[in-house]
Amino acid sequence: MSQLWHEIRHTPLLWLLVLAPLVLVAHSAVPDAHTLLFLLSVLAIIPLATLLSHATEAVAARTGDTVGSLLNATLGNLTELIIALAALRLGQYTLVKASLAGAIVCNTLFMLGASFLLGGLKYHVQDYNRVSARLQTSLLFLATIALIVPSAMADADSVAAAPDFMQDLSFGLAIVLIIAYGLGLFFSLKSHREFFGSAEHASASDEAPWPLSVALATLAAVTIMVALVSEVFVESVQQAAETFGMTPAFVGFIVVALVGAAAEMTSAFSGARKNRLDLSVGIALGSAAQIALFVAPVLVLLSYVIGPTPMDLQFWPGAVIMVLVATMTAIIVTNSGRAAWFVGVLMLMVYLIFAMTLYLLPPKLL
Repeated sequence: MSQLWHEIRHTPLLWLLVLAPLVLVAHSAVPDAHTLLFLLSVLAIIPLATLLSHATEAVAARTGDTVGSLLNATLGNLTELIIALAALRLGQYTLVKASLAGAIVCNTLFMLGASFLLGGLKYHVQDYNRVSARLQTSLLFLATIALIVPSAMADADSVAAAPDFMQDLSFGLAIVLIIAYGLGLFFSLKSHREFFGSAEHASASDEAPWPLSVALATLAAVTIMVALVSEVFVESVQQAAETFGMTPAFVGFIVVALVGAAAEMTSAFSGARKNRLDLSVGIALGSAAQIALFVAPVLVLLSYVIGPTPMDLQFWPGAVIMVLVATMTAIIVTNSGRAAWFVGVLMLMVYLIFAMTLYLLPPKLL
């Protein structure tokens, strides 16, 4: 336990962990104080996500490259998955879909762009493994196609006459995307790992790794706390959004996405500042691909079990366009395998345009 306490004492962000139990106490005492609960839950989820990331890395370091990489791929977006599950159970499908699309765009544009900017401010030019980036952007493009097809078919007369078509199509697409996700892992971790492995290895840490028992216990405890706090977050987010003048699309697309990706952003930005841009690109694009190919399909399948009705993959046209633009931007930018600070600025400007549009968007147009 000494390593865990040392990590908490020497990481100021983790001092906010005290807010996690405070959120639960406040929810029991003043359940109608939605704005207060929203702010507290946002501040509590960020350190919980950070600690969850540290625990995942500690477990992965003990299990070997292949299993460790698979573990990181599975648990890297656990915070987003838990938040989405809480919204899914309450039937807030608009929030779920907005958070999924927002997570893809946030990781692809904001996280990657900010990494390029922060790294470029310290180093003149940075290089990274463009083969790995091409794989992740190719997977993202496949997922984008899976989002475009249901939205494109939604207004067809034959679809309107067959109300079950969209759910059946979404179920089939979810299976296809999960298979593609699994094959992508096999390709990068097994059959052609020589092209990707070197980009994923970090330098040895000076600190002693956590014991496996401590890492697993931390992982379990933090996952439970994230689930509890996420329930409060989802219950209060809509009313708090009205207080702050935010549209439902902005909340899901921007706020939820940024909160859920807080831990990954910390690692990505740190890697860029240390001239380990392979790590930053891998986290940003890998996380976006995981959301698109694993988290979204899993939520569609789970909606048959825990949701009030099955959820489909039909997103509103604006979300599909933004995901497509973000994916194409990533494909163009990462084609050279080199980055500078101005490239990051351009990507952040694209994200700012999306955020501005969603903030001003009238809710009834969603």
